[in-house]
Amino acid sequence: MFRIKICGITTVEDALLAAEAGADAIGFNFYERSPRYVTTERAKEICLALPTGVAKVGVFVNSLPKGIAATAERVGLDAIQLHGDEGPDFLGAIGKLPVIKAFRCHESTLNSVRAFLSLCSEPSFPIAILLDAHAPGSYGGTGQVLDWQRLHAERHQLLGLPLILAGGLTPQNVAEAIRVARPDAVDTASGVEAAPGKKDPAKVRAFILAAKGAGLQ
Repeated sequence: MFRIKICGITTVEDALLAAEAGADAIGFNFYERSPRYVTTERAKEICLALPTGVAKVGVFVNSLPKGIAATAERVGLDAIQLHGDEGPDFLGAIGKLPVIKAFRCHESTLNSVRAFLSLCSEPSFPIAILLDAHAPGSYGGTGQVLDWQRLHAERHQLLGLPLILAGGLTPQNVAEAIRVARPDAVDTASGVEAAPGKKDPAKVRAFILAAKGAGLQ
């Protein structure tokens, strides 16, 4: 499991920036309607430039399993993140790569996450749960913050799976988010950007420094 993931990477420059700053994972967004969308060829180019030890995660939204598997193989991904409305059976249809299932929280409890996990069989069980903020018509990258205290109180609903916290995390609030929610990992995209799809070097470095200072090593 990674600890700090910088998502929405679209250039070699930003990928190397994240790696050099201490991120142990980067994310590629293959959702074409996202302002952080990256093509398969560009993602492959970025992966080839990365140093070893940095996990490469592909973010997909309601894509076909065969397409996900083909993209993962061509790019050289280490894990798949499903950020859409995929059901439990979908996870087992992708292939052998580890799968992270993202949920956009808009309820006071995580009952829907537990209900989803109760329907997962062994081949389709995710390796971790990513919790993001819900916004109508959006599949992430909204910059909205979750109720960290409530997430911590509802942690048992994840059935022991690692929690990846996303949703409006910035260099200014990530340490507090970690202190309150106690996630296993954090994930940011818009919180360290100069513009959609373009990272701000100072924000990336400050975010990673704050996350590590709060205990995510």
